[in-house]
Amino acid sequence: MELSIVVPVYNEEKNLPLLYEAIIKAMQEYKKSWEVVFVDDGSKDDSLEVLKGLYHANLDRLRVVELRRNFGQTAAIAAGIDHALGEIIIMLDADMQNDPADIPMMLGKLEEGYDVVSGWRKDRKDTFINRTLPSKLANGLISWVTGVHLHDYGCTLKAYRREVITGFRLYGEMHRFIPVYAHRFGAKIIEVPVHHHPRKFGKTKYGLERTIKVLLDLFTVKFLVSYSSKPIYLFGGAGVGLMGISALLLLFLFIRRFWFLISVTQSPLFLISVIAGLMGFQSILMGLIAELLARTYHESQGKPIYNVRKFLSGKS
Repeated sequence: MELSIVVPVYNEEKNLPLLYEAIIKAMQEYKKSWEVVFVDDGSKDDSLEVLKGLYHANLDRLRVVELRRNFGQTAAIAAGIDHALGEIIIMLDADMQNDPADIPMMLGKLEEGYDVVSGWRKDRKDTFINRTLPSKLANGLISWVTGVHLHDYGCTLKAYRREVITGFRLYGEMHRFIPVYAHRFGAKIIEVPVHHHPRKFGKTKYGLERTIKVLLDLFTVKFLVSYSSKPIYLFGGAGVGLMGISALLLLFLFIRRFWFLISVTQSPLFLISVIAGLMGFQSILMGLIAELLARTYHESQGKPIYNVRKFLSGKS
């Protein structure tokens, strides 16, 4: 299978027939093998029944994954990737706000040599205060923290080569951080403007609380991407910094004691310096323990510390 279109679904019964029709129309000129993988994420309406009807009418093209309950969009996307057969994975929302007509353009970018094509809802059709503004702020922060600069991390419409999205598991709201993980493995990423339409049926499932969850997940992503293979750099760096502060405070207190005869132990700075020194020492120990855990994790699973894009050899 060349291409799999993964669509997480939650309470979208009215949109699903229109979405599948739009996908079929968009893929008319695509000559290679392709499929659509719908993942019903515990819908409470008739979405699952609609999907079953579409499945029986399109056995050769459509697959349906039914989750036992609502696990969230990230889990639904992970289930879709696990059950997809394609070497190229395209993710698409089920609410008809993403436009399947953009898929051929994104596939063209993959053919140019990119590994990840990320959609950018440049002309977004959502409410500004509770959707667009928090998204812009979150996108700016994520880009700054991770070093992977995208305008729209929240756009589900993205195209991936399978090899750059395997080897890690998704939790929380981390599906939006897949480009960050892919970048860690050396993926070539491009962002392209895509169409965005107002919602016709149903209502949005997300509000301001989702932005908070994303920001909390950002801490986890930053640690996993930057320090998972070398945690001593984080804990050890913090420890050295705290011990350095402790040493400077003690030096100041002793200089003040010999020059101005001011007691060292009666100053609150003495207690601060002692606490900082102890915390610094503990942080370094934590870093060493984390190093042992990281090495055990990588070595027990045979995970390499590198990722190969191509291998050319004159020998068969």
